[in-house]
Amino acid sequence: MSPAVGRGAELTRAARNAWHVVGAYVALTKPRVIELLLVTTLPTMMLAQRGFPPIGLVLATMVGGAGAAGASGVLNCYLDRDIDEVMNRTKRRPLVTGEVSPRNALIFGFTLAIGSLVWFAVLVNAASAWLTFVAMAIYVVGYTMILKRRTPQNIVWGGAAGCMPVLIGWSAVTGGVSWTPIVLFGVIFFWTPPHYWPLSMKFRRDYANARVPMLPVVAADTKVAREMIAYAVAMVACSLALVPVAGMTWVYGVVALALGLWFLSSCVGLLRRAQDPSRGKLGAMKVFHASITYLTLLSVAIAVDVFLPF
Repeated sequence: MSPAVGRGAELTRAARNAWHVVGAYVALTKPRVIELLLVTTLPTMMLAQRGFPPIGLVLATMVGGAGAAGASGVLNCYLDRDIDEVMNRTKRRPLVTGEVSPRNALIFGFTLAIGSLVWFAVLVNAASAWLTFVAMAIYVVGYTMILKRRTPQNIVWGGAAGCMPVLIGWSAVTGGVSWTPIVLFGVIFFWTPPHYWPLSMKFRRDYANARVPMLPVVAADTKVAREMIAYAVAMVACSLALVPVAGMTWVYGVVALALGLWFLSSCVGLLRRAQDPSRGKLGAMKVFHASITYLTLLSVAIAVDVFLPF
């Protein structure tokens, strides 16, 4: 092999290794969670603006939000690496496999956190920066450090962090918070348990092995399904309350009601199968995926409603 070919092969291997390292750090940020959070941010900004906000503000808010959410994900992975090690669902995360060291992950997480706060303060506004700090504190300290290992209600109260993007998006446009983003906060707050508990049902054994008391670990499926229905009803009520509070059109009202009833029916179906196994498999993951579809389509409905002429 000629020296030139050898150097080329070395450069190729180095590039592959570099991309592998980058991929490992990106994985720590939990990109799928970031995507879901940003889905609710843009429609909220459009509702606050009653149109499409300045593109620079949108980009600044989205980039800052992605950084803050990524920081929370990294710090969560750092704090929960002992749990991730014993769960099949998470045992391939970079901190478990050794692709990223705990020290480097901690530095990366704090760098993203501080960077996102400075980003918001400089390029958006102080209100959004403070709300971003609260969101990260709820997730990292409230959920990960305090609630997750201690109570079956961990995801209920810790999930409030996932509601914060609507407050952040609204404040990015208006400089403050009003009743409209609070109602949106309520929609996502009540959506979170019926979104996450089906996933906990699927990986119940994992959580039990890790001694994490998710509700499906410590309660019967029928109880979990009933609570999911209760939260889903409250979620639908909040989504409809947006009509008078935010001045939404009847088009949004119809879509919100239809989407809510559809998702509620999937929760009822889960309860029926839990009560009578002869109806077939529990189908928890179908409800999980349905919850994502629900929130995505509701967000689209909000964004479209802003531009309706009536």
